[in-house]
Amino acid sequence: MSEEKSLNFIEEIVEADLASGKHSSILTRFPPEPNGYLHIGHAKSICLNFGLAKKYGGATNLRFDDTNPVTEDTEYVDSIKEDIKWLLEGTGNGWKQELYASDYFEQLYGFAVDLINKGLAYVDDSTSEEIATQKGTPTQPGVNNKYRDRTVEENLQLFADMRAGKYKDGEKVLRAKIDMASTNMLLRDPIIYRIKHAHHHRTGDAWCIYPMYDFAHGQSDSIEKITHSICTLEFIPHRPMYDWCIEQLGIYPSKQYEFARLNMTYTVMSKRKLLQLVNEGHVTSWDDPRMPTISGMRRRGFTPDSLREFCDKIGIAKRENLIDFSLLEFCVREHLNKIAQRRMVVFDPLKVVITNYDLGEENLLSENNPEDENGGERNVPFSKEIYIEKDDFMEVAPKKYFRLAPGQMVRLKSAYIIQCDEVIKDAEGNIIQLNCSYIPNSKSGSDTSGINVKGTLHWVNVATAVPMEVRLYDRLFTEENVGAAEGDFKEYINKDSLQVLPVAYAEPSLAEATLNERYQFIRKGYFCLDKESTKEKLVFNRTVTLKDTWAKVNK
Repeated sequence: MSEEKSLNFIEEIVEADLASGKHSSILTRFPPEPNGYLHIGHAKSICLNFGLAKKYGGATNLRFDDTNPVTEDTEYVDSIKEDIKWLLEGTGNGWKQELYASDYFEQLYGFAVDLINKGLAYVDDSTSEEIATQKGTPTQPGVNNKYRDRTVEENLQLFADMRAGKYKDGEKVLRAKIDMASTNMLLRDPIIYRIKHAHHHRTGDAWCIYPMYDFAHGQSDSIEKITHSICTLEFIPHRPMYDWCIEQLGIYPSKQYEFARLNMTYTVMSKRKLLQLVNEGHVTSWDDPRMPTISGMRRRGFTPDSLREFCDKIGIAKRENLIDFSLLEFCVREHLNKIAQRRMVVFDPLKVVITNYDLGEENLLSENNPEDENGGERNVPFSKEIYIEKDDFMEVAPKKYFRLAPGQMVRLKSAYIIQCDEVIKDAEGNIIQLNCSYIPNSKSGSDTSGINVKGTLHWVNVATAVPMEVRLYDRLFTEENVGAAEGDFKEYINKDSLQVLPVAYAEPSLAEATLNERYQFIRKGYFCLDKESTKEKLVFNRTVTLKDTWAKVNK
């Protein structure tokens, strides 16, 4: 966060707590559930939690909420750690400790036993359907069932038997005894432990009972002495349960605060829906460059700087809102314009023969990045035969057409001025070649004040051109607010979200491209090398177009 900006409401809370002496330092946490890949919404939470800690001289724990062995996997743990490291790259920030809710399973079990001993928890044999019915409705109070009055001794024995594996999944649960008439449905004797005979990715088969999130969350915060537990707005109704558990157990009083989650146009943030897209083959993987996952955005060529800038721009709010995807693209363009190496790539080639050029092959200098005074230059080979884009030529051109046409001149980027003298066609009448002449003294940087040329074209040398596959990515959905749209969200998948150009031609320097480099293909957009690329077959992904054309095209 820049110092000039006014404080967001969470920063105001932190500053007040530090000023009052309530806390001498702050400790935040980022608590992802390892049941999927992180998405752009998590990026906002990461920037907030880690950013707060850094700004106020505190620290942040990375704590995996691994309380549901059925949906969790070490693949997700590894991807989450990689994403956080990448997002915080260059900030000097990182997590203080890598922790897991499963680290506390024994302590959490002990907390549950404490509640039973205090008469504040009981084992319930009801089915999930019966429990739901007994809870009532928002306008009707719930009803107590016969299991609520079990003795402490009976509950202790039953809970121990649950842990020992004597019962099947769903046969019994442990519930907190709070208030079946509460106006907050989440306080109507919530389930705090359930039976799951499933292999856990860290504890193996040591446990067959697992704490519910609402029970594990606050106690894990308390064990770590988290000062500011920052959640999204949907957890507001959960806060009374968070506070109740801490108060009844008499443990360190961590406090929960809520902010608005990130909702963005033309995308979905639900892990369940993202998993559906992967499993049903609508995308290739969690890191498909069309996905709103951090790994997908990294593969597409987004930079950590641009994502952090985006999170900074949208700020921290108390109300839900819908952020325009164009703002994210703007932040990406702004950063890539500063750092991307310029290169020339022809997507749809048309051969040009410069009939009066007889210098063999020469190397011309072209700047790597005009925005970077220290960006340097590179050699670009030039010869008699080059490729230009087919749509940079018109046989019958309108008046204000500044590209190539019969009898018309253009400048070749970092090269010479050429004029089209002859159009060559095949037997079917298709244009297959242009014969042009060049002006010898018109090399880029020369004085050509006497020649009126308004158009500049990119090109590649035929003899040294490097073939590559280009993948043009666009928004995954056609509907602006996918979450509010009627019907199945998959009905709004953009069928043109990926277009593949099997063969494009690039200047030879791109044969040495690396995964960490970002490139601007001149007049085409920003691109990066894909992880599937090989020396034998280069593959590049379009990160974003040069300008925002979506709104204009899709009005």
